[in-house]
Amino acid sequence: MNDSIKPPKSIMRKVGRAIADFKMIRDGDRILLGVSGGKDSLTLLQVLSHLQRYAPVEFELGVITVDPEIEGFDPAPLKAYYEALGVSWVYAEQPIMEEARENMSGDSFCAYCARMKRGIMYSTCRNQGYNVLALAQHLDDLAESLMMSLFHGGQMRTMKAHYVNDAGDLRIIRPLVYCRETQTGEFAVKAGLPIIPDSCPACFTKPTQRAYMKQLLAREERSNSHLFANMLHAMKPMMDEAPP
Repeated sequence: MNDSIKPPKSIMRKVGRAIADFKMIRDGDRILLGVSGGKDSLTLLQVLSHLQRYAPVEFELGVITVDPEIEGFDPAPLKAYYEALGVSWVYAEQPIMEEARENMSGDSFCAYCARMKRGIMYSTCRNQGYNVLALAQHLDDLAESLMMSLFHGGQMRTMKAHYVNDAGDLRIIRPLVYCRETQTGEFAVKAGLPIIPDSCPACFTKPTQRAYMKQLLAREERSNSHLFANMLHAMKPMMDEAPP
């Protein structure tokens, strides 16, 4: 691993607190991290790599990148980066865009793609003996999900920080749930992480509900600096599923 890239204490403190609050990592865990090549997943890779060396809990770490074979998006350069880091990695290619055109019914492309990627990651965990899947959603993502659920679903729901999948054989963790998107973006740029531009060009072809919520929250935060702290306080009971 590259010891020269150390995540800032501001991120490490929030990740450490989230891991402790939600009991995310246990001794002997084999963790597979989903890396898209965006700033958030690359930041989490550096954070978990650092923890693997210095945390009192021992765990293994591997990486998976799912290439949906979308024109304009090429995460293949990450292969060399993983090799340089010395981390075990899987590069899975699947023409998700083409499959979506044939099989999608009712879903947005983003929802269809996320479901397909999740299936690939679950299968890889099972085939290679990983018991934990780590994902890189942060506090901004959770806040946007809550607003989308309220506005469009009539429910109070957001992403879980730690839960067990429906099949009951894998735990899913989100160690960045206390971190802001500005933090991961600033670190990724300053550290020179190999960010893949437009981690999903298809998502930028038209405005999405999530993009609208991001803009709405940004406007509100300009007049209320405590907005995300207040939202975290409100969401925290929804984020905890307490896996056995």
